[in-house]
Amino acid sequence: MTKEELKKKVCDAIANRKADIKSIAEAIWSEPELGYKEHKTAKKVEDAFEKLGVPFKNKLALTGVKGRLKGGKGSKYSIAVIGELDAIICADHPAADETSGAAHCCGHNAQIANMMAVTMGLIDSGAMEFLAGDVVPFAVPAEEYVEITYRNRLIEEGKIKYIGGKPELISRGDFDDVDMALQIHLTSVPAERQDGFIEISTTSNGFIGKLIKYKGEASHAAAAPHAGVNALNAAMMGMMGVHAIRETFQEKDYIRFHPIITQGGDLVNVVPSDVRMESYVRAGNVPAMIDANERINQALKAGAMAVGATCEIKDLPGYLPLNNNPTLNDFLKQNAENLIGEENVSIAPHMTGSTDTGDLSHIMPVSHPWIGSVRGVLHGKDYTVFDEDMAYIRPAQMMACTIIDLLYDDAESAQTLMANYKPLMTKEEYLTFLSGFDK
Repeated sequence: MTKEELKKKVCDAIANRKADIKSIAEAIWSEPELGYKEHKTAKKVEDAFEKLGVPFKNKLALTGVKGRLKGGKGSKYSIAVIGELDAIICADHPAADETSGAAHCCGHNAQIANMMAVTMGLIDSGAMEFLAGDVVPFAVPAEEYVEITYRNRLIEEGKIKYIGGKPELISRGDFDDVDMALQIHLTSVPAERQDGFIEISTTSNGFIGKLIKYKGEASHAAAAPHAGVNALNAAMMGMMGVHAIRETFQEKDYIRFHPIITQGGDLVNVVPSDVRMESYVRAGNVPAMIDANERINQALKAGAMAVGATCEIKDLPGYLPLNNNPTLNDFLKQNAENLIGEENVSIAPHMTGSTDTGDLSHIMPVSHPWIGSVRGVLHGKDYTVFDEDMAYIRPAQMMACTIIDLLYDDAESAQTLMANYKPLMTKEEYLTFLSGFDK
């Protein structure tokens, strides 16, 4: 069978599974769970693997599930197809969980569906018989960097080391037997456009996570404010200090700082003595990320000094900037153009958001395209899938075709890619970078 004939057979197999693929996406959509708590979602993945006869490991980094399809021509290389298990918090979304506020307006339910669609297509078509490498469908936890205080407690309890799922999995060695990785992410389509599209991703911001605590002195807010030290005022002064240095951030570095106050005081008639904040410091490259974080810390501490409070800052490893592999991008772009037409495929600009796939992209080749199939705002209450084929079928087909490009013909293309690839960091260098936050 020729490579193009094999691609067509796999694409047809994926299309024929649309009802099953959509069912998985909708089942996950209906029971959203936050990171490191995705027990129901992980069970859905395990059940799907069992039904397909795919061997798997589970409970990786608490909830991760990792399968493996063996290549009939050998296992020279391993390509992961990644789906993320967790939801985001968006309590205003109509489909949000009433208790946790979790909702899949991040599109991770579609990622899992696409991961399973690739698996189904490769199995149903018998394609693995022709490939000289393994395919690793990998459902990973905790991509969304939320509930920082809760996850920091998990770290203190020794249950995890890192807030993000992929850093945790990398540190545990669960990516050691993977050579490269593919995954997709849904994105919004402008209202004036009637059909979906595919954007080939290039780069994104990374960030450092922050827990910030201002400590003051409580006193009666009306009778004796002079006897207290207002920690809320210190926090506001700290944020104003950051605003005062924003003009020094260079546009080329895409700096972002967006704090929330998670505890602002105890009672309205008591001077706030304990104020807590969470935030990220984002940037498009690691040196800018570190520099901006240091200067923001100075500004935050200055707010405490201004009113006589104290400021404790705990910096946490966030995510590294995403750097997509050009060779993988080229394969995905070509296959996407063949599937939906060149006019519907473009190159995405730098993204100022972040993903822990950025960490993975520092140690192995990764491609992470954007699939326009959604109306409304990502992470917003109006998020809804409007193009089911683009959300659930086309991404799986383009990833499956790319896998065939890489592993067909004795994995010649994968061999060429890896021979010319130099990681931005070795795994050891990466873990050393993360350990620098352990202070």
